[in-house]
Amino acid sequence: MYKLPIKLYRAAQVRELDRIAIQERGIPGFELMSRAGYAVFQCLRNKWPYARSVAVFCGSGNNAGDGYIIARLAMDAGLSVTVYCVWDPGRLTGDALAAYQQFAEVKGTVVQFQSGLDIEADVTVDALLGTGLDRPVTGAYAEAIAFINTHQKHVIAVDIPSGLNADTGNVMACAVKAECTVSFIGLKQGLFTGQAADYCGEIFYASLAVPDDVFEAVPSRTVRVIKTRMPDRERCAHKGHYGHVLIVGGDQGFSGAARMAGEAALRVGSGLVSIATRPEHAGLMNMNRPELMCHGVRNAGQLRSLLEKADVIIVGPGLGQSDWASELFSVAVNSQKPLVIDADGLNLLARAPFAKPNWILTPHPGEAGRLLQCSTAEVQQDRFASAAAMQAKFGGVAILKGAGTLIASEHELAVSTSGNPGMASGGMGDVLAGVIAGLLVQGLALKDAAQQGVHIHGLAADLAVEKDGERGLLASDLMDPLRQLVNS
Repeated sequence: MYKLPIKLYRAAQVRELDRIAIQERGIPGFELMSRAGYAVFQCLRNKWPYARSVAVFCGSGNNAGDGYIIARLAMDAGLSVTVYCVWDPGRLTGDALAAYQQFAEVKGTVVQFQSGLDIEADVTVDALLGTGLDRPVTGAYAEAIAFINTHQKHVIAVDIPSGLNADTGNVMACAVKAECTVSFIGLKQGLFTGQAADYCGEIFYASLAVPDDVFEAVPSRTVRVIKTRMPDRERCAHKGHYGHVLIVGGDQGFSGAARMAGEAALRVGSGLVSIATRPEHAGLMNMNRPELMCHGVRNAGQLRSLLEKADVIIVGPGLGQSDWASELFSVAVNSQKPLVIDADGLNLLARAPFAKPNWILTPHPGEAGRLLQCSTAEVQQDRFASAAAMQAKFGGVAILKGAGTLIASEHELAVSTSGNPGMASGGMGDVLAGVIAGLLVQGLALKDAAQQGVHIHGLAADLAVEKDGERGLLASDLMDPLRQLVNS
């Protein structure tokens, strides 16, 4: 197994990688299949060293060929092995047929799968369907997937959990819920966003010894986000060196949103943070965080002087959609300062869309649907396409929040897998907006501030749940972990 690569690929790109490796680099297809089977078997042995029995579920394509090789390796190691097929192995073709024939030569056991079978195994190998799936799973395949999910304990998926779309991460009617997945050659982008989070388990990678120049021949603009180190501070630094964030928000009943965004910006290192809010809130908002400078603003005229002093502006946390909100939104987004647009700032933008090159949009799928004038379901149908469409329409950087948050910039589409279900609580988006603005104001480029902000935000949530668990996590619980992360 290897460290997960940064680059991600669509299914068609992986097929091209395969073609180049086989046809142009002269690596026999059966050799690649054998390496794949060996990688999965090694992972199986490492993860479950005491396993003595293996059930391998095989379908009709090259994924099945991998399965038959895994079954033969398990037999060679002295394990009890049974292959359950949903496709007559005699009808396989090419390398997959050769893999089956090798298994048959060593008297391997193959049983036609039926849902009423009594199957007992320490580990189940899912080799039913591969990355080429483009329609809902039905028939015997659906029955086998349901059986695996209901009856089998430890499940390892070959290349991708059967039933999962390799490009979108969506479940095609049903999918295997694996404890781990071993992906080959090109890491599939669909493993890292959307519904995939509930199906892939731990993801491992095997390059199958494909030469590096093969990957250079198939460019990809999709990457995983990894944490990068913040630059060290000079001993003679002062607050003016690290920027001034202004937050515009906090309508009646929503003062906490702007307050949390402000503290998050401070916790990741912003030199100064001001909040422009309803006058009724200004005297109270910083009672337990006096470092925040809170200003009561009644109209756009009073906001302009604050905009002049700011380096980065957040518009939206708790802003509402009243006439007051619309007036402040209009003057803020017409400034030339870098912007982070969140929450009701996004809803106001959806009313009268326009583009800017120097802002970061942070919608969840519902807000993204309003920005793209489509349903939430349509957004989620292909999250990669939706994030790219928002960036193309609005410019700057577009974030699509959710499991496997996407960050779309002009030339790159990134995915961050940090975070956990405990983040399904109010205020998390406000904290994210503050984190991104706090990084942006310290000199990170627009793309980098968005990518690192999303990733650090999720990592902070992961740290926050280590001791007490996910349920009951509050957005404000992220503040101390955020400070730890930007200093590590």
